[in-house]
Amino acid sequence: MTELYSLSGYGSMIADHVRIEAYTEALRRNVRHGSVVLDIGTGPGIFAVLACRLGASRVYALEPDNIIQVARDLAAANGCANRIEFIQDISSRVTLPVRADVMISDLRGVLPFFQRHIPSITDARRRLLAPGGILIPRRDTVWVAVVEAPLNYGRVVDVWERNLLDQNLRPARELAVNNIQKMRLKAEQLLTRPQLWATLDYATIADTDARGELQWAVERAGIGHGIVVWFDAELADGVGFSCGIDTPDGIYGSLFFPWRQPISLLVGQIVRVNLDAKLMENDYVWRWTTQVQPANGSGEAPMHFDQSQLNGALLSLTTLHKGASGHVPQLSDEGRLHRRALELMDGKTSLEEIARLLSAEFPQRFARWQQALSYAGTLSQEYSR
Repeated sequence: MTELYSLSGYGSMIADHVRIEAYTEALRRNVRHGSVVLDIGTGPGIFAVLACRLGASRVYALEPDNIIQVARDLAAANGCANRIEFIQDISSRVTLPVRADVMISDLRGVLPFFQRHIPSITDARRRLLAPGGILIPRRDTVWVAVVEAPLNYGRVVDVWERNLLDQNLRPARELAVNNIQKMRLKAEQLLTRPQLWATLDYATIADTDARGELQWAVERAGIGHGIVVWFDAELADGVGFSCGIDTPDGIYGSLFFPWRQPISLLVGQIVRVNLDAKLMENDYVWRWTTQVQPANGSGEAPMHFDQSQLNGALLSLTTLHKGASGHVPQLSDEGRLHRRALELMDGKTSLEEIARLLSAEFPQRFARWQQALSYAGTLSQEYSR
């Protein structure tokens, strides 16, 4: 099973003092003596332990990854293991004996539009949170501005234009301009004022997607390299943090969306952007279309870019063929092995027996049955109960 974060990754979250202090204060204001708390994505369990220290009578700590064992050990080390029930699963597959008074989560990435964050929150709010219960965070607001970012643009795009091998890398550049990356935003990089693009009110949110049109008049002349997107979090009354302009280096940040080419912008020029985030199965796909009006009196035509992560995806013709509606799929040898292993997980057969059967049926894949045991064990961790 692939872990979403390493132990050092969780350590970076704990070292993010802005995040930790805000969540700590939000919990302090909302957890009361006897509260039932639901901690979705508990990681190493530090907020679950904190909830106990603040008086929670019961904490349900959910975490699908193996870091949950560290959380169990930390709870025991802090004397509150008897009040925390750790559940290794995702929230949408969990039911609780009682509904929670307080629900805490941080399932975001650089932005709140990350994997199945929003569907998880809406489902847990409906099924696992008591009526009138408290959500932490309460809401996120997402902001956008036009940015001058030559270093970020260089890392994303320019590396495919200027190279020591003197090769034509233009086809790769056409993909690169449709990719986004995390950046640290300084106030002096903004060419426009930030505009609010989306508000995620977690008490009411139902739509997983977001879309909207933004328009700016350039306020500082410079070279526009694209747009930058960030969020501000409200965890409780008067408690929150910003991930945007001149913020400390933490686990969040801003996302840089490059334009197809840098544009010299003058004060007063109009820039319009349509930004769209759409959940596709298990993660988001972004699309951004841009129109830049020419400077007054220049006589130039407007510039227009239409960009999408789909246009930057690394796909071969073979991969595209296999996903076509008319393709008739046939299992590969590895697919047949996978299917057979799952068939043998019938609730009656041990992993050793499964491994020996697989070794006998697929001798070209496994020289020894112990190799098949390792393979079957991995599938068992992923799919068995």
